[in-house]
Amino acid sequence: MDWKIHNKHLAYDGYFKLFRYELSHEKYNGEVTPLLQRELVKRSDAVAMVAYDPVTDEVVLVEQFRMGAVSEEQPWLIEIVAGLIEEGELPEQVVVRESLEEIGCKPSELIKIAGFYTSPGGNSEWIHLYIGRVSVQELGDSGGLEEEDEDIKITVVPASDVPYMLSTGEVRSSITLVGLQWFVMNRENIRQQWLD
Repeated sequence: MDWKIHNKHLAYDGYFKLFRYELSHEKYNGEVTPLLQRELVKRSDAVAMVAYDPVTDEVVLVEQFRMGAVSEEQPWLIEIVAGLIEEGELPEQVVVRESLEEIGCKPSELIKIAGFYTSPGGNSEWIHLYIGRVSVQELGDSGGLEEEDEDIKITVVPASDVPYMLSTGEVRSSITLVGLQWFVMNRENIRQQWLD
């Protein structure tokens, strides 16, 4: 199927960039749409990592304030390690950097889980999702970079608690939901692989 961008301009340039597009695309019935106007929040691609210690069978989670959740009573969200890819960086490099910044330790092994858009209806962000082997003995007391005004609480939870956290709605961030659901389905295989 075909699509065409007729016009594109920068509508806002702040913490994020907002572009306004005029475009058309082929429809499933073979016709072409009229000229459509759509906005797209353009942001860097990102990485995320389920931090798992197979020896203790525990998952390391972080909690921090999130602007997107300010309409809720509690805008502090439980998440997995994550961060934006800067120009010239490889996703694996960013996973290591973010793990050191957020939980104070470096993953000894990484496995790529998936890649996906977080909200493709109006956001360009692409996530590179990993599971990383960590040791809970090496964790920092708290995480985040002071120069980025980050204030991150580190929490270690038994892997057996993760399904309950998912079922009760305790986890409200989509990237974390995807990562932890994958973890629940693959935990035994990953643990066996890393302990053999």
